[in-house]
Amino acid sequence: MRCPFCAYPESKVIDSRPTDEGSSIRRRRECLSCGKRFTTYETVESIPMVVVKRDGSRVTFDRNKILGSMLKACEKRTVSLEALEKATAEIEQQLLNSLSREVSTDQIGELVMEKLREVDQVAYVRFASVYRQFKDIDSFMSELNKLLAADK
Repeated sequence: MRCPFCAYPESKVIDSRPTDEGSSIRRRRECLSCGKRFTTYETVESIPMVVVKRDGSRVTFDRNKILGSMLKACEKRTVSLEALEKATAEIEQQLLNSLSREVSTDQIGELVMEKLREVDQVAYVRFASVYRQFKDIDSFMSELNKLLAADK
């Protein structure tokens, strides 16, 4: 680590401890040339996840889009924001655990429907109607029948 005061390339670590949230390590260092002390932080480098859309375009993953669509599906329902945030975090973790840096919108949509099904069935049907682009009442009824059959 280069000293910020004299630019000497070597320093020694005096103290090392995790930060409050545990996502990085705070290190106190002392320059081996001028003796001045400074603080550095060490964090894990994260590789951004890319979402492949239906048209083939690619965008950076944004968990807020998932939360926003779930909020819209749960509008005027008695679903807490905490439950939706927890579901969003679980979806994000599931995607990160897949070790794939590219994920399709279809995969994300299926995970969102799975979580909404657990949280609120009306919200699930609302989301499914937009996500699956129901063309008519028959396709809508087909999805409702699947939901009813799964509950039995």
